[in-house]
Amino acid sequence: MVPALRQRFNANYSAAKYQALLQRLEDQCDTPVKFRVSETPCFFPKSLLDRVSEAGKELVQQLVGDPQYQAQSSRSIPPEFNVPNEAPHPVFVQVDFGLVRGQHGELQPKLVELQAFPSLYGYQAVLSESYIEAFGLDGRLQYLLSGLDKQSYVRLLGDAVVAEHDPENVILMEVDPRHQKTLPDFVVTEKMLGIKTVCITHIKKEGRRLYYETNGKRIPIRRIYNRAIVDELERKGVKPAFDFRDDLDVEWAGHPNWYFRISKYSIPYLRHQSVPKTWFLDQLHDTPEDLENYALKPLYSFAGLGVVIGPTKREIAAVPADKRSQYILQERLHFEPVIETPQGKTKAEIRVMYIWLKQLLPVMTIVRMGRGLQMGVDHNRDLEWVGSSAGLY
Repeated sequence: MVPALRQRFNANYSAAKYQALLQRLEDQCDTPVKFRVSETPCFFPKSLLDRVSEAGKELVQQLVGDPQYQAQSSRSIPPEFNVPNEAPHPVFVQVDFGLVRGQHGELQPKLVELQAFPSLYGYQAVLSESYIEAFGLDGRLQYLLSGLDKQSYVRLLGDAVVAEHDPENVILMEVDPRHQKTLPDFVVTEKMLGIKTVCITHIKKEGRRLYYETNGKRIPIRRIYNRAIVDELERKGVKPAFDFRDDLDVEWAGHPNWYFRISKYSIPYLRHQSVPKTWFLDQLHDTPEDLENYALKPLYSFAGLGVVIGPTKREIAAVPADKRSQYILQERLHFEPVIETPQGKTKAEIRVMYIWLKQLLPVMTIVRMGRGLQMGVDHNRDLEWVGSSAGLY
């Protein structure tokens, strides 16, 4: 989207440089990256990144600052996952935007979804730097927002995850982490912050305290950076040694309740120019006739699982009555292909990543490039010049 940078990159691209990028990522992450990495970063005007960052802040603050919404959204938290001692706001927030054409031809961001849950805060920094290094890009290009540099970013992330604790007593908690596609992020986070990744099934409980064992030594857990998704816990029937409802002597680096409060559940409540028309399925009285322009989405699944683009009336009617409150019908966004590539124009979805300690701060972007119906990396795996990318300015 910055024509001079895009043209220069395309002209100087080579398959060898792309292979150097992938090798650099594997070296930095100590493991292969098992999702598709795009051949190119995206070059954005800083004004666009500022615009989407500000829109995301407005959406999140609208929700967190509304006592009525807080009362309503309590219903979104399943009783078995309602964790005590809820924090007044989330620590980690992601807001995803697509770029569409407005009525007068102008390019504008539209909300895809939002989630108060950590994203790739370690890996994405490595990916952004790797693009610059592997392709020999202009050293003035930046990827961090809010005036952050690498040193201040790592310090901020450490304050959010580790806080005042010894890193030994802070864990990144996930389900079977060695077999997650996000393993590269876990490894990078361990290197950055000195914490350990622990499978949720390896955590033990004694009274109100949790601990894990390493090399025959019992290590108390004081703070948890939670990456375990409830949807996966339920699908796989994972039964940890502790109950999320327990009043545990542990801190959360991002209180788990916010995963539900700020999510696809929030979208029907939002009032903002960037928000597409959205209804809870159980509150939909008249089904639109042009369903090809809508998407049916379950509230609490990741990576596009269960999403139906252009659902039929039969597919909508097939959702059981007791599950309809767990789905939304959302106006479909027709992303504008804005990235010029040798494979043709490609669409981009921009995720703004925030850390909220003293203030809600945009720190970085994740970009998904695609030419398919959905933008997730799983939905573009057989194409080139698509996949996971980085936003540079």
